[in-house]
Amino acid sequence: MKYNHLIVSYSDSMKLLGNIIWILFGGLWLALSWWITAIIMIVFIVTIPWAKAAFELGTFSLMPFGKTVIDRSEISGKKDIGTGTLGTIGNVIWLLLAGIWLAIANLIVGALFSITIIGIPFGIQCFKLAKASLMPIGKQIVDIDVKKAIQGK
Repeated sequence: MKYNHLIVSYSDSMKLLGNIIWILFGGLWLALSWWITAIIMIVFIVTIPWAKAAFELGTFSLMPFGKTVIDRSEISGKKDIGTGTLGTIGNVIWLLLAGIWLAIANLIVGALFSITIIGIPFGIQCFKLAKASLMPIGKQIVDIDVKKAIQGK
């Protein structure tokens, strides 16, 4: 019990190290591409409903270690426009036009990362990004500890 602070600091250090390596080897460019895409979505006006999801995916792809994706309704305890029927319709449109292709690309990169032992943690992050990019509307990026607290684990 007296060593719990060492486990927490080790875990936080590993998340930080993973995120720094991730940023250096492509995470920054991935995040910037998402954020630029979100800005373009805002400019086109019709695609504004998907812009928030693109911003969220950009934030997630910048520093994915120690983060996860949950439904916003898990946080608030109630449905909103993104977690209700309109969110589902938006997610289906996203899935058909972009989500499936983004997920496939992340799965391929994740599989390539996972070929080496050192690359496995980065492959896992790509798999998380693949899942998040399938249907991102109505989702929120949170720390893994926050998700555990919300779900009571």
